[in-house]
Amino acid sequence: MNISCDFLIVGGGTVGLTIAYQLLERKISNKIIILDKEAELGLHSSGRNSGVIHAGIYYEPGSLKAKVCVSGAKRLKEWSIENGIKIKNCGKLIIPQKSDLDPQLDILYERGKKNGAVLNFIGAKEIEKLVPEANITTGRALWSPNTSVINPINVISVLQSKLKSKGVKIINSVKDFKPNKKTNEIELTSGQKIKYGYFINSAGLQADKVAQKFDVGMDYRIIPFKGIYWQLSKNCPINIKLNLYPVPDLNVPFLGVHFTPSAKDNSVFIGPTAIPSLGRENYRLFENIEFQNSIIDFSFLAKQYLLDIDGFRKYVREQAFLGIPAFFLNSAQDLIPSLNRSHLKRSSKVGIRAQLFNMNTNKIIKDFLCLKGEKSLHIISAISPAFTASFSFADLVIDNYLLKNINKS
Repeated sequence: MNISCDFLIVGGGTVGLTIAYQLLERKISNKIIILDKEAELGLHSSGRNSGVIHAGIYYEPGSLKAKVCVSGAKRLKEWSIENGIKIKNCGKLIIPQKSDLDPQLDILYERGKKNGAVLNFIGAKEIEKLVPEANITTGRALWSPNTSVINPINVISVLQSKLKSKGVKIINSVKDFKPNKKTNEIELTSGQKIKYGYFINSAGLQADKVAQKFDVGMDYRIIPFKGIYWQLSKNCPINIKLNLYPVPDLNVPFLGVHFTPSAKDNSVFIGPTAIPSLGRENYRLFENIEFQNSIIDFSFLAKQYLLDIDGFRKYVREQAFLGIPAFFLNSAQDLIPSLNRSHLKRSSKVGIRAQLFNMNTNKIIKDFLCLKGEKSLHIISAISPAFTASFSFADLVIDNYLLKNINKS
């Protein structure tokens, strides 16, 4: 049976769910349909992220990320507490893994302060008190007391339940569809048609492909990067109770291998890697390999390396080979020198980052990116801190894109 709605959202991750939630909360519409290609929500980026609620430190002041991260983190925490979702308020320590990286702390401090983050410099004694085994290279570090950890699956589950209870229709297992821009409807492979007032693309790893069905974002391509995690083994004597991060390379959008305590128990995850993936859903070694797409992706990344765009050679030297255990251990030892191979065990946790590139300009897209189409909006870059910022980002999307375009039409 054919159906209709005011807003049709493709992608049931945290971005899509919070946009639907805010459309309801703000009484803009209750005629909302969400489509997801999987049988259940949270199987990809949203459900596989680290669960860190970021404090707003890394992002270029004035960027969309900077505008919504701090307020989004506060709102996510408040909403989670209201809904009985456990939060581990453990803070974050950022230490320079080498002495020549110490000046980067000042850059991070200035960025964070401009973005509204709470940050403090701490000295060697305080670092040792927080993490006795930490690599104290220069005698100082940045302390972010507001960085927390949560289980993202719990957030997705509660959002889904609340949306359904308020009449939002969530249709799962929608593998593909065909849009008709003239009639403002899509046709599913089953033959069912859905007519919409406005179409919102929040499809995460597939967002560029969905946009291009509407002839939007033709110069852009998502290249997947695999994030593999390890865990501290039970016999490991090192007890880490907070987020421990290195100073990142601000030219590339990867934060480097770090330590994150689980929101569920006392386990500690180490990672993620940021290695080019053989597919957008290539979570296991030989699973969902996309040979043709991988050839295009790797050819483009090779060009980035040869031209050294955005310091890409430095990324390759420091992060591209972290899938090899010895390289991974070395990177982790930059933060905890006493760590050894027996302290680590492979985790089943694997995520894939939907990193957007402009294929025409050869540029990495570091910020959120929303592109407008005819009666449609395409969120083709919504990587970290999209989970943290989701409620504030949803309002930004509604105010700056949806309401303006709806009022014009």
